[in-house]
Amino acid sequence: MAFAVIASVACGAANPAAAPPATSAPAAPQSPTPEPSAERTTGSPTTATPSPTAPPEFTAKVSRVSRDRLPYSWRPGCPVHYRDLRLVTLTYWGFDDKPHTGELVVRKTVTDDIVTVFRKLYDWRWPIYQMKLVDAYKADDFDSIDANNTSAFNCRQATGSTSWSNHAYGEAIDINPRQNPYVTADGDTAHDNARKFTERPTKGKGVINPGDKVVKAFAQVGWEWGGYWSGTKDFQHFSKGGG
Repeated sequence: MAFAVIASVACGAANPAAAPPATSAPAAPQSPTPEPSAERTTGSPTTATPSPTAPPEFTAKVSRVSRDRLPYSWRPGCPVHYRDLRLVTLTYWGFDDKPHTGELVVRKTVTDDIVTVFRKLYDWRWPIYQMKLVDAYKADDFDSIDANNTSAFNCRQATGSTSWSNHAYGEAIDINPRQNPYVTADGDTAHDNARKFTERPTKGKGVINPGDKVVKAFAQVGWEWGGYWSGTKDFQHFSKGGG
C-alpha cells in the first residue's frame, strides 16, 4: 500500500524596512510553495507472491444411465428398472486434499437429495477416498468395500437377509466403508483393514460419528444413518427413510 506524504514550508515574515505606510492597504500574503511530494511503497510489486488458485467450485450433473454402464449391478427382476435410475457425476474432496470427479447411480427421485448433501461435503472439504460405480468391482459388495469405495445403487439383498437392500432401489449410499465399517452386534467386522474403526466415536479422516455434520446433512433431506441401528451398526450406510 502506498502513502503520499506532502511536506510544506511556510515563507518567512516580510522585511519591516520594506513595509508600506500604515495607511496603505496590507500586502496580500504569499502562498506557501509546496515541496515535491514523496511517495513510499511498502513491499515490492516485483517480488509479491501471487495468491494461490482457489479449488474449482462444486459441480454436479444428473443424466440418464445406459444399460451398458450397469453390466453387473442391474439385471431383469430388480425392484427398480434401470430407466428409473440416474447417473450423478459430481465433485468430491479427496483424501489427498484435492478435488476429484466421481460417479454415483441412484433412483431418479433422490438425485436432488444427493446433490444437496454432497455440495455441503465438498464445501466443507470433507474427504472421500474414492467414488466409482460398484460395477468397477463387478458389483461385488465385499470387494468394493475393501477398496474403500463410496457407491450407491447395487441390485442385491440386504446383508444377512433375503429382502432387497435399499441399495437395490437406488436409495442408499455407503461412504468411506473402510473408515465406517459394518460392525456386528459383538463388535466384529468382515474387513481386516477396517478393524481399527469399529468403535464410535473415533477420530480419523473421513470418519462419520454420531451427531456430526455429515449425519445432520443427510437427516435434513430425510436420510437415516446405519450407525444409529440397534445391535448391528452400519457406519458407512445412509438410506432414504432408513433400512
